[in-house]
Amino acid sequence: MEFAWLWIPATIAAAAFQAGRNAAQRSLTGTLGTLGATQVRFLFGFPFALLFLAVVLAWEGRPAPDVNLAFLGYILAGALTQIAATAFMLAAMKERAFVTVTAWIKTEPIQVALFGMAVLGDPMSWLGMGAILLASVGVILMSRISVGAMAGGGSLRPIFLGLFSGSMFAISVIFFRGAILQIGSGSFVLDSTWALVWSLGVQVLLLMAWMLLFDRKLLVACARAWLPSIPGGFLGASASQCWFLAFALTSAANVRTLGLIEVLFAQMISRSFFAQTPSRREMAGIVLIVAGVALLVSQAS
Repeated sequence: MEFAWLWIPATIAAAAFQAGRNAAQRSLTGTLGTLGATQVRFLFGFPFALLFLAVVLAWEGRPAPDVNLAFLGYILAGALTQIAATAFMLAAMKERAFVTVTAWIKTEPIQVALFGMAVLGDPMSWLGMGAILLASVGVILMSRISVGAMAGGGSLRPIFLGLFSGSMFAISVIFFRGAILQIGSGSFVLDSTWALVWSLGVQVLLLMAWMLLFDRKLLVACARAWLPSIPGGFLGASASQCWFLAFALTSAANVRTLGLIEVLFAQMISRSFFAQTPSRREMAGIVLIVAGVALLVSQAS
């Protein structure tokens, strides 16, 4: 594919947008709670996704793609698992340091590689698997600091929440890549943007239906928090757009492994906004992550 290499800058951009989105969402959990902050990520991201689609359709001059049952099945499965993953992520971040939770969530690439091979038949070389393992060891090395720090009476709950969130994210990206591969419009940009609009639309409907039935006060609170929620919505939609572009071009395992550089962006955000300084072991973990990512890009680009 002529533009296959674009998965690399798309993934880097996605990681940067996502780190910013996570920081924005973290500030909303205090006023809206975990579910409210989760809904904001989808509700205020959906209009931006529609804008992205309008631009793509106008630029390419193509009609909107057809929808089939396989596509809808993948979208629904991906939407449900991503909602669960985001909720668990925000619950973990509410209890623990921003960088540490991000690190635990980023244990997902190995699972993505396995699910990708099993569900979609995505190939993975031994060198690529080695790169994933190297980067994952870096993530684990960073996270061990949090385990030691909590040995004096802290709770392991944030770690388990982060790990389960990573598993749900791993499953969701496989479903979303499966949905993109079902479209086949001839344009990877249109395929990815079309899938993004459907995924966010389904997620908004599911969460709004839940709140209408069980927590209408929270829905009203989300609507009232529209102004501080717009940056999170824009960053979330932009991150998802870049992730989906990358998923359209290469395996989800490649994308999510390179996406581990989000930990670096999280470090910068934490030092700038949350006054959290990384330890030497955390820095060593970052070195391993960078080495693993560099090895992956060298053999996959």
